[in-house]
Amino acid sequence: MTHHGRGLFRLTKSQELVDSLKKNFRDADIDEKDLAMLAYAHKVTVEHCACEKSDVDSLRDLGFEDVDVLDIVQVTAYYNFVNRMACGLGVELESYWNEE
Repeated sequence: MTHHGRGLFRLTKSQELVDSLKKNFRDADIDEKDLAMLAYAHKVTVEHCACEKSDVDSLRDLGFEDVDVLDIVQVTAYYNFVNRMACGLGVELESYWNEE
């Protein structure tokens, strides 16, 4: 979360938003569409076998296009893959991340 939180801060300029998303995205001050996107990404991450068409339909109902849903799944799956590779290999953050 340190690395990606830094990137989100650069985009939003809101440390409060970054901190609240790190703590619990469901309690963050974000709109319904962003909350649904994050909830779906969370489901893809922790209970991927429970994902079903109704999840995608719910995102469509909020205005997400099929290409948007594909992007959500691809980005989520990619970061899950990379994080598992790094954790599995014992990769640690560079020392300068701990100085912040």
